[in-house]
Amino acid sequence: MLQTLWYAASLIPEISDDIDSVDAAMRMGYNWKYGPFQLIDRIGVDAFAASLQQFKLPVPKIIAAALGKKLYDKQDGKRTEFMIGGKYAPLNIPSGSLMLDDIKLTQKPIAKNVSAQLWDIGDGILCIEFLSKQNTFDPENLKFIAEAIPKVQQGARGLVFATDGDNFSFGANIGYFLLACNTASWWAISDMIKQGQDTFMALKYAPFPSVTALAGMALGGGCELNLHVSAVQAHIESYIGLVEAGIGVVPGWGGCTELLLRHIEAGEATQRAVLSGKKPEHMIGGGPMPPIAKVFEYISTAKVAASAYEAQDMLILNSKSRVTMNRRRVLADAKELCLSLAKDYKAPQKRTMRLPGISGKLALMMAVENFRNAGKASQHDEVVAGGLATVLTGGDTDMMREVTEQDILDLEHEVFMELCKTERTRERIAHTLATGKPLRN
Repeated sequence: MLQTLWYAASLIPEISDDIDSVDAAMRMGYNWKYGPFQLIDRIGVDAFAASLQQFKLPVPKIIAAALGKKLYDKQDGKRTEFMIGGKYAPLNIPSGSLMLDDIKLTQKPIAKNVSAQLWDIGDGILCIEFLSKQNTFDPENLKFIAEAIPKVQQGARGLVFATDGDNFSFGANIGYFLLACNTASWWAISDMIKQGQDTFMALKYAPFPSVTALAGMALGGGCELNLHVSAVQAHIESYIGLVEAGIGVVPGWGGCTELLLRHIEAGEATQRAVLSGKKPEHMIGGGPMPPIAKVFEYISTAKVAASAYEAQDMLILNSKSRVTMNRRRVLADAKELCLSLAKDYKAPQKRTMRLPGISGKLALMMAVENFRNAGKASQHDEVVAGGLATVLTGGDTDMMREVTEQDILDLEHEVFMELCKTERTRERIAHTLATGKPLRN
């Protein structure tokens, strides 16, 4: 690594007058997380020069000139880079490029707690940034979102969720759930499920638009947040899905409900398109079961979209959502999308569903039983799938009755609690915390 960084530094100014161009080329062209000069800064310019001298390598001019300084710095609210002449020059930030770190150069958060903070990113758009490890959800940042909603209503035009981190959110803090399970604090789990449902539904039906600036992974609860905002501005390399089955539970913050609604609406749109002789945007068969079966497949197998475009095909991203190619432009594009939605914005209308109930569940469980007999599903997979089937088919209902969103949310809550009380679910949560991998038990 020392020789690689030395070689890069020795080429200034031969291949470039500035170091940021080299760093940008290595990050974008070769997928480095940090460019060579960013790495030298992390090591320390003086320490790097001392290492070169130790191995009898000549100290490049740019490094010799920067001794006692940083290669990248901040001056007067702007990012700067060290130049070969010994002075700092402002970084050339392309138009349309915006990161939260740019916002932090000139302002302090409007509000903050231990798990989240609120920024003003201009033009009447506020932005929530999570501060928890891997941007996981806990009672504090759920509370923060709920408290931010009236702040936006008081004068802002919309709300964006963003992070400069590699991943948008790894979902709920499962360590919190495991602790509650091990101490039989079922009330704590119940309260957090209810808190998440109330928060995300308040966000969905708020009188202003909300947009996520999605990049990297958004799993479990992170996916559920993206399902409940008005639209998603996604980096093309976004990996998003409802993976709760992997830890032995079902999505509990409206993930089942919202994804089911979208597939039912897509099924209805398919029928209308076919009747009018048009090509449907998403081909989903008629009747109550095809939409349910598709959502059941996605959630029971913990399927994660391999790109933003696949997330659109899975209806995790709605029709208002957009895709961005450049990671540095995601936040700026999310802000612009939020502003465009704010014009004459109206909250979505609540709707009801007609679900098949027990007959639909039996149809789904026949397929699960076949997988189990073929050795492709474990005993607890079957239990979790049974709970999921109950939620998606509406529980104790039939096609003659209308089911509300709140009815399905209540089923999510009920099934989640039942599964948390099983020993095998607790084993899955503990194993995932210890290894980062799912347990098939």
